[in-house]
Amino acid sequence: MHICRTRFKRQILTEFAAPRRKNSQKVMIFCSGVPGSPDKEDVLEFWSKKGYWCFFPRYRGTWESHGRFLDHSLEYDLFAVIDGMQKRFKDYWTGKSYQVLPKKITVVGTSFGGAAALLSTLDQRVGKAICISPVVDWVEEEKHEPLKDLYKLIRQAYGGVYRINKKNWDRLAGGDFYNPVRHIDQYDPAKIMIIHAKDDDIVKYEPVAQFAKTIKCRFISPNKGGHLSSSTLMNKKYTKRVESFLKR
Repeated sequence: MHICRTRFKRQILTEFAAPRRKNSQKVMIFCSGVPGSPDKEDVLEFWSKKGYWCFFPRYRGTWESHGRFLDHSLEYDLFAVIDGMQKRFKDYWTGKSYQVLPKKITVVGTSFGGAAALLSTLDQRVGKAICISPVVDWVEEEKHEPLKDLYKLIRQAYGGVYRINKKNWDRLAGGDFYNPVRHIDQYDPAKIMIIHAKDDDIVKYEPVAQFAKTIKCRFISPNKGGHLSSSTLMNKKYTKRVESFLKR
């Protein structure tokens, strides 16, 4: 399958895979972890074959996208994609143009991007979110692993692919910016499924389990699996459960 490339809001480089039925109104948007390589071709192809328009944006200020990372909360990059797909947009490889008028929008977020998936559900256009090993509280993350260490890693190991200043990054530790737990009373539990392994040593299990219990959302917690990624959704063990959730 050919994975297409476009740009929304003149900034956000987005890979996308079109389903066979181009008039499909089912959309799936993927939000990656940070740091990480932008490689989701397999999962985009997998879900597009199930009838979904699949979009994988690079956050503003990362990889091929313009702008500066964390100038704003990341769910707004997803909203830019939702707005943009409803206008004509062009695949840069082929020159073909497309338009998607979605009725069902699902956001899939992993790790750092799991926070964007959760926060996106506060917008009525987003029908469901699948959150895999999501960060739910940056204050808790700071306790387990100082965010300054992650910032240092990003600057040293990823060079110019994350264009960010320290001031924006430090907003995470304050707890008021891009932090799902801050909106704990606003979530619709019917919109959210969380998958998080108990032995995850990157994003700790306990805060996520407590978050899921508090909002009373669907929660899948395997004993093993480590820090799960979006490829989990191609595992038959989880695919059926996800599809059942999306049909509700």
